[in-house]
Amino acid sequence: MRRVAIVGAGPSGLFAAGQLASQTEVEVAIDIFDRLPTPFGLLRYGVAPDHDSVKAVAKTLAQAFDHPNVRFFGLVEVGKQVSPTELLRCYDAVIYAYGAELDRTLGIPGESELDGSRSAREFVSWYSGHPDAHHQDLSAVRSAVVVGVGNVAVDVSRILLKDPAELSVTDMPESVLNELRATQIEHVWLVGRRGPEAASFTNVELRELLGLDGVDTELIGADLSAIDTESLERRAKANVESIAKAIAEPTPGATRHLHLLFNHRPVEITGDGSVSAVVFESNVDGSRIEVPAELVLRSIGYYGVPLPGVPFSDGRILNLEGRVLDDDLSARPGEYVTGWIKRGPSGLIGANKKDSAETVANLVADLATAPVRELADPDALLAANGVRASSLADWRRIDEAEIARGDLLGRERTKIEAWHELLDLVFAEQQATVG
Repeated sequence: MRRVAIVGAGPSGLFAAGQLASQTEVEVAIDIFDRLPTPFGLLRYGVAPDHDSVKAVAKTLAQAFDHPNVRFFGLVEVGKQVSPTELLRCYDAVIYAYGAELDRTLGIPGESELDGSRSAREFVSWYSGHPDAHHQDLSAVRSAVVVGVGNVAVDVSRILLKDPAELSVTDMPESVLNELRATQIEHVWLVGRRGPEAASFTNVELRELLGLDGVDTELIGADLSAIDTESLERRAKANVESIAKAIAEPTPGATRHLHLLFNHRPVEITGDGSVSAVVFESNVDGSRIEVPAELVLRSIGYYGVPLPGVPFSDGRILNLEGRVLDDDLSARPGEYVTGWIKRGPSGLIGANKKDSAETVANLVADLATAPVRELADPDALLAANGVRASSLADWRRIDEAEIARGDLLGRERTKIEAWHELLDLVFAEQQATVG
């Protein structure tokens, strides 16, 4: 039986695991590594809590763990606790599927030095209950600016404007809900440097934002009547039509306001220690406007981080159709890649299925003809490196605890967001088993 390691238990890694486990050409044992004790990656910590239909994909991904030859090693940080070189000594093949976790920056004055200037990723991690996330203090925020017009930007805008009572049925941690309940945010500015026809958000996401109760919509910087909608592809046309409908229909008694600012770019974030305003410049005539704000969230893209010894270029692992390439563009035996760290941060969760299928097909084809070699023991490697990994059983215990916590609050589940609570669930049981 051949051995395959997958680095990353997010959607791309779990799609790959499921595809590998179900193929019949080569018998494989699969070990999945993640630095968290919880699988599902961005599906758990990146998808908005009120998007139940998308989160349902987790049930499909979890089927990978039903195969008897699949193991989960949580709390293992590849690149720090275990090197890729060490993994390659233990496995016939390694698939890198760890995503793109760093944010692109605006590169403007005030961005890095003022309190209240943050990345949308930080904000999403917080409301999604990621254990690494810092608390987001919204007590002084009356106006927020979100820079970017992708789905993440739309998600954070919706969470800021939505009635917290409607979020109380989700799996949001109670500490997050308490912060949102106490907020007095009245204005959210969603800003794009091009016109609405060029925005990358999907129409489903946009209509959710535009349809919020008690929120009116204002359009600035774009003339919808000047856009030839018949020449647009379907998604762009639907977006323009949805915006036109929203601004044409007044919202009586609106207490919160969504401002859609297009064809503008931020040039400076101002304030004395903390954010007080953002200056935008028109890409049409160069004029400037200043928007008062106490919170700025940038959502302009992500990029990956390199692993020691693995070829890396332009924010992703160098590869051809999932085979990792050396600097001279020759394929590196036994190394593969899938997901955002393969193709860059683009595409919805479902795109990872096709992406991983390509990688898995090439891996299986290579394994079918690769010589059998003596492999080191991965369990012994972890022990030698002093790594105390969590298991699938530990994750299932966390899962049960979240469902129980949610049951007490009348929800399907409530996430456990604190590291110490997650580790207590892992190691208390492990200690009891050893004892």
